[in-house]
Amino acid sequence: MMGNFPKPVVVVSKCLGFDSCRYDGSRIDTPFVDKLKDHVTFRPVCPEVGIGLGVPRKPIRIVSSKGANTLYQPATGMDFSEPMRSFVETFLDSLAEVDGFLLKSRSPSCGLGDAKIHDGFEEGARTFKGRGFFGGAILERFAGLPIEDEGRIRNFSIREHFLTRIFLFARFREVKAGCAMQGLVNFHSAQKLLLMGYNQAQMRLAGKVVANHEKADWETVIIRYEAHLQRALAHPPRFTAMINVLLHAFGGFSEVLSKEEKAFFLESIEEYRDERIPLSVLLHILRAWSIRYKNDYLLGQTFLQPYPLELVEISDSGKGRDR
Repeated sequence: MMGNFPKPVVVVSKCLGFDSCRYDGSRIDTPFVDKLKDHVTFRPVCPEVGIGLGVPRKPIRIVSSKGANTLYQPATGMDFSEPMRSFVETFLDSLAEVDGFLLKSRSPSCGLGDAKIHDGFEEGARTFKGRGFFGGAILERFAGLPIEDEGRIRNFSIREHFLTRIFLFARFREVKAGCAMQGLVNFHSAQKLLLMGYNQAQMRLAGKVVANHEKADWETVIIRYEAHLQRALAHPPRFTAMINVLLHAFGGFSEVLSKEEKAFFLESIEEYRDERIPLSVLLHILRAWSIRYKNDYLLGQTFLQPYPLELVEISDSGKGRDR
């Protein structure tokens, strides 16, 4: 399994390195997006250009008035709310395949929770944070999928979580297309350690769905399984749970490792606990031992290599775990 990755389909804000389409005619260089380009099928989109606004353009803002949000352009007094809602609905309806979203932060269209919202049309009105028109619709319709912005993704824990999910959901999309129970059985078996680290309760429930004692049809089984899979991966795993899985995998080498190797790995776990190294470092060690000692069980587990090695990056925003 290791090294055999399907290409996730990811919707991305077009200004994140694809086109100079921001309101001021600029684009944002995003190294993470550049690294992903060889491994991901991107679907770039700029909702503001999509509704006919030019580049450059007068800024638009979200205004909250009488319990409703309006997409307003102060310079012209125009209301773009309905054109934007129409564009969003049409675009999202067109997504036959999608495994995740990476959007521009603080944008009145793409913002996921940090878009500036003005409490009234007058200048100087109080502001607060909320969802953009496009970003908010994605969060409602695709709540179970990985959805991040280019600011948060600089944190290595959040980045690892995002990468793990998009590649796992891409693999699951292939399972769904195969319409074969054995394919689902094999998929679930390969996710055992990963799901154990993320959410053991959902792992067990998903396992019951795969066992299919009720003899339900394929469509029923796959819908139920997908719901448990999405719930299991909804939040970054607790590092304590991941340490338990690491120790579980480490136990498979208890008879072959030297005293010094064992001590090194346990010291590395403490470094992970203290946020001095990311999870990927420990997985790299386990993967090397699995190859050396021909541990076929671990080599078949997604947990050891949830995404391509080329995407492993230790850089961090400095904001700490899961922030």
